[in-house]
Amino acid sequence: MSVVQLGTPSTRVTEDDLRPLFAKAGLQLSEPLLGDYSTLISSLDAAIASLPDDKAVLPHPDLTKYPRTDIHVPEDNEMGAWATKVNAKCISPTDDLLKGRTVALKDNMALAGVRCTNGTSMVDWTPEIDATVVTRVMDAGATILGKAACENSCLEGMSGTAVTGQVHNPYAKGYSAGGSSSGSGRLVATGSVDMAFGCDQGGSIRIPASSCGIVGLKPTWGLVPYTGILSLDATIDHAGPMTKNVRDCALFLEVIAGPDGWDDRQPPFGLEGDKLKFVSPVDALLAKEPSKMLEGVRIGVMTEGFEIPGQDPNVVSSVKSAIGKFESLGATVAPVSVPLHKEAPILWTCALPLSGGRQSLLGDMDGRKQLYLTDRAELVGPKLTQAQFDALGPGASNMYAGYLWIQERYGAKVQGKAMNLLKATSDAYDKALKEFDVLVMPTLPYPPPQMPEPGSNEGPLSFLTRSLGLVSNTCPFNNSGHPALSLPVGFVPAREDPSIKLPTAMQIVGRKYADVDCLKVAAAWEKAFDWKTL
Repeated sequence: MSVVQLGTPSTRVTEDDLRPLFAKAGLQLSEPLLGDYSTLISSLDAAIASLPDDKAVLPHPDLTKYPRTDIHVPEDNEMGAWATKVNAKCISPTDDLLKGRTVALKDNMALAGVRCTNGTSMVDWTPEIDATVVTRVMDAGATILGKAACENSCLEGMSGTAVTGQVHNPYAKGYSAGGSSSGSGRLVATGSVDMAFGCDQGGSIRIPASSCGIVGLKPTWGLVPYTGILSLDATIDHAGPMTKNVRDCALFLEVIAGPDGWDDRQPPFGLEGDKLKFVSPVDALLAKEPSKMLEGVRIGVMTEGFEIPGQDPNVVSSVKSAIGKFESLGATVAPVSVPLHKEAPILWTCALPLSGGRQSLLGDMDGRKQLYLTDRAELVGPKLTQAQFDALGPGASNMYAGYLWIQERYGAKVQGKAMNLLKATSDAYDKALKEFDVLVMPTLPYPPPQMPEPGSNEGPLSFLTRSLGLVSNTCPFNNSGHPALSLPVGFVPAREDPSIKLPTAMQIVGRKYADVDCLKVAAAWEKAFDWKTL
């Protein structure tokens, strides 16, 4: 590292300060070298001390323009769905796309002055900024009604770990609403809000969307800015809409999509104009005769999406029946094979712990060009304390254990190897999408599982086994970055009690930055068929 300046710092880092530091790193330095580094590190320390306060450059909201009132933790939290209630809006919106609409934020998103739990008691954090997309929905005329509960550290696919309590499925108490955007799924399904945000790193928009019978879109990676949202791993972070129907999903996406100048997940150019228009193409399609809505559209039925170990036959039957209806809408439907799809979940599993442990749990986002949430990061050290680890849910504690193991045993090699192999998987999806406009498969392999009894203190192995393989069809598209939409297509019997009927869904995957194709295909099916009667 080059040296910019050398001076006479007011506080000198001595050889005695450095000797144990180097020893801890397994290094032995001669006295002359220690003297050199004493001067060099003293200069670095002086530079650090001279840094101005970064709060001056942070996007603090104008609270007179974006007031928030009635901030409270509700006694009635809608069967676990609400974490915190608030009323926040813009007094002078720039447009009316969401005028009169109500929105819930996932509780990993910054809303200045309102606690952000991230589903855990690991840290106590109230942000001073608003996430970019939070400002955008208020500018579009929406009213934010609160923060929806999310699963512990956003690392669970089942809704039993939020620090605010279990979130129950809207169709059956005691069953999972899906995770990690669990509260968002339930609030939209029950009509408590019109729309909600979800964030998705392995399926956390699509799992609760499928479980709760609503529409959920994981957009193309980088289409929607992640600024001001707690990250899990920047390479798989996605924020997106969860809505009652497809047109609302298109509307919500149109409001929140586009570059913000902060987030390096987003491309430096090209996200503009018609590429950010989603409502008018959907409306144009819906104006056609049903038999012509999907005329010329090629739909690939991905074979491997129906070959997940432990897949429920009722889910397979329901989704195949739904896919069979596309031909009546004018589409061409044919099978397609992407063998690497079966390997993708293992690659996701191996790629996540090192970066996820560092970025998500320790708040270390080094190497990114983005807004750093420094006030939260300073609440966590270079490793978790015992109390912080004990505050984690099964999924989060498992990832931290994996992070420690990979860091100690393998270093950077495992993540690098997995990331290299994932490029081939993404290329395989791209190849299939040259032949087809979209790919379809079940969103989840089985219906929402039953949750353990509250306070049962079930161990991580037993708890995580309840949702084994849940992300097999969802997590591959987090790594590849393709847009993936979950559309409800019917009810299936619960595995634990066949008399209980729970929603299931079809996943529609499109080309990168062709999210509108997913929306159009879903909108056509939704208009023609009532999923609740199938």
